[in-house]
Amino acid sequence: MSHKSGTARATGPHRFTEKQGQYLAFIHVYARMFHRAPAEADMQRHFRVSPPSVHQMVLGLERAGLIRRQPGVARSIQILVDPQDLPILPWLNSNPS
Repeated sequence: MSHKSGTARATGPHRFTEKQGQYLAFIHVYARMFHRAPAEADMQRHFRVSPPSVHQMVLGLERAGLIRRQPGVARSIQILVDPQDLPILPWLNSNPS
């Protein structure tokens, strides 16, 4: 199998790249903190990328079976990966409080 970054990771039945893992981890942490899934605008601000970049990532995560969304429902992203398989976000390590 070949992939661009060389960082695909086996996670049970799921495989995702390092970048996909960062988005999945952000979605998971955001949902735990705010009791709702992030909007694409939240991901855009966090990752400092354009709206089309975030949208393409969300579509890719959905196509890969890593998330599920309800059509026409805002903030409806559900992660389909065991949270234990997600990477730790770097900023969570830097602030233990």
